[in-house]
Amino acid sequence: MVAAVDTSFNTANTTPAFEIEAFLAEEQAKDLLRFTTAGSVDDGKSTLIGRLLFDSQNIYEDQLKAVTKASVNRSAGPIDFSLLTDGLRAEREQGITIDVAYRYFATARRKFIIADTPGHEQYTRNMATGASTADLAIILIDARNGVLPQSRRHAQIAALLGIPNFAIAVNKMDLVNYDEAVFRAIEAEFREFLSQWNVPNVYFIPISALAGDNVVRRSRKMPWFQGESLLEHLETVPVHDRKRVAAFRFPVQRVVRPDQTFRGYAGQIASGTVRPGDAIVALPSGRQSRVRSIETYDGPLAEAVPPMSVTLTLEDELDISRGDLLAPAQRVPEVARAFDATVVWMNERPLDPAQKYLLKHTTQTVTARVKSAERLEMNAIGPIRIETSRPIYFDSYRENRATGSFILIDPVTNATVAAGMILASVAHARVTKQGPVTAAERIARYGHAEAIVSLGPRMDLALRLERKLFDRGCAVAIANAPVPGLITLVVSDQPADRELSDDVDQIIAGLEHSGTLSRSDSLTGGEGI
Repeated sequence: MVAAVDTSFNTANTTPAFEIEAFLAEEQAKDLLRFTTAGSVDDGKSTLIGRLLFDSQNIYEDQLKAVTKASVNRSAGPIDFSLLTDGLRAEREQGITIDVAYRYFATARRKFIIADTPGHEQYTRNMATGASTADLAIILIDARNGVLPQSRRHAQIAALLGIPNFAIAVNKMDLVNYDEAVFRAIEAEFREFLSQWNVPNVYFIPISALAGDNVVRRSRKMPWFQGESLLEHLETVPVHDRKRVAAFRFPVQRVVRPDQTFRGYAGQIASGTVRPGDAIVALPSGRQSRVRSIETYDGPLAEAVPPMSVTLTLEDELDISRGDLLAPAQRVPEVARAFDATVVWMNERPLDPAQKYLLKHTTQTVTARVKSAERLEMNAIGPIRIETSRPIYFDSYRENRATGSFILIDPVTNATVAAGMILASVAHARVTKQGPVTAAERIARYGHAEAIVSLGPRMDLALRLERKLFDRGCAVAIANAPVPGLITLVVSDQPADRELSDDVDQIIAGLEHSGTLSRSDSLTGGEGI
């Protein structure tokens, strides 16, 4: 007799189903760290990334099989980890990195995007390109060779690009018998070099990428080093979204006008946050308005942040076109026709001061002349001064990567000849000296919009309000008629435009609400203008 089979399904002992939505939400909640590797030739950059991916279990099985097969008859052991990133045929044949290789991986704590950059001097432009979006730079140094010129060169480029975090990995410690003295000597020499570049956060770590020491797990072969492993450092280093905390910048790419009832300004948010109702100023016109709505394909938004592409509508009809910039009325960028910058020259033809170049900055393109005390050839890095045919609006690169960077283009060949980082405007060339002073110039100078406050005959209130505004750095004056560009406190026998209380703080709060004043910023720390 065949025993009865219980076909009932016991749900109490089953494994919970995989919740894809919960998994995606968890992944989305992780923050992202972009980092780059740099250093001299054969310092082990690609090997380090391969070891990092392998030991953190971020390599697919088919990738591992392909790399294991390709590693036969190579001197790097059973697995040549550098092959995981060196994908070009020329790279594998020569055993070097030529192009920038990007790799993505994730751990339980954080997501990562790696830019593996070449170490050869002739590929410096590739290194600068790969490092331009990084939040952390791993500078590798061969423990046998010490600090080389290319090590300093790549650290200089990373510092110029405004990368706030450096991890100095002294590699190939296994080839110097894990000697602490070797590591400490390199650390002292390189720390002294970095002191001139004002890098906020620097972490030195001894590693062996080939053997895996201090890469993912801490090494027992270097008990004298008590710091965290490289992966532990990457997982815990603070990451700040500099684009979101910077001032709002919106380069206009296109005016959207499908019919007579709609006018919008399309573009990608370069930095900052925007919401409906925010007070903005359009540059170069200096006209002010407020954001009416933030439109997208999926419908209007209550808030937009970088790098979202949106269409903004304004409460007023303004003459705005491609290349214009929308910014907060209280935090406008600099406006100038000349500025100092640092460039990486990327073209075979050296810089020709007699030639005109095209300068591409955000969404506008202007003609420019370049002055340099040095002869800049391909892959050279140097300071220059640029004079443009018309004023541009920018921030320094350290404050804002999006509005502080530019490229130079040869107008004949249309080739990109240089990538640059703006340092500061030239004082005598801020804006143009010809023609009437514009509203944009006044806002750039004073840091706030002009306003008229009619106080009637109340001189005592005017004096108290003038002192309060002056002490917070405003350009303010008491007069019987409006003064262009200033906050004018009009005192006359005529009644006030509206009922104003005698409370100075309440009047200032009204100016803040209108967008004339910033709630938190002052121009000069209380000394006035």
